[in-house]
Amino acid sequence: MFEARGAHTFDYSLHQGSPTRMQFHFADSMAMPVAIQTWELEPGGYEGMHSHHGDGMAVEEFYLVLEGSAQMQVGQEHYELGAGDSVLAPAEVEHDLRNTGDGVLRVLVVWGEAGSKDFSGFGSLAASLAARAEGTDGTRG
Repeated sequence: MFEARGAHTFDYSLHQGSPTRMQFHFADSMAMPVAIQTWELEPGGYEGMHSHHGDGMAVEEFYLVLEGSAQMQVGQEHYELGAGDSVLAPAEVEHDLRNTGDGVLRVLVVWGEAGSKDFSGFGSLAASLAARAEGTDGTRG
């Protein structure tokens, strides 16, 4: 299956936030139990402070900035984000994303019900855990 950038986009306001240009990748055609979306927020745009509880599903959200700059609040923590930075918003923790730049903010968002998983059979997990244990920041000298 293939889906081009910008295919089937629509404007949607999340959690009383500003209008967001959204692409819901492979909506209802994936077997993985997650939603994968690309969001575009105009300068000054924001998602809206919210958490996912009491709505029938404890949703965890992963945000990866593709282009632009943003500020994100997760609980009491505040993060300044640029391209390549990512944030995980645990289920039931209030959070908000804001475009703090002069251009469009493009973000890849993956969300789904919190639960268990087992990736222990994959070498990339072992390598990632080793890098984290060594304190490696991923830069190359």
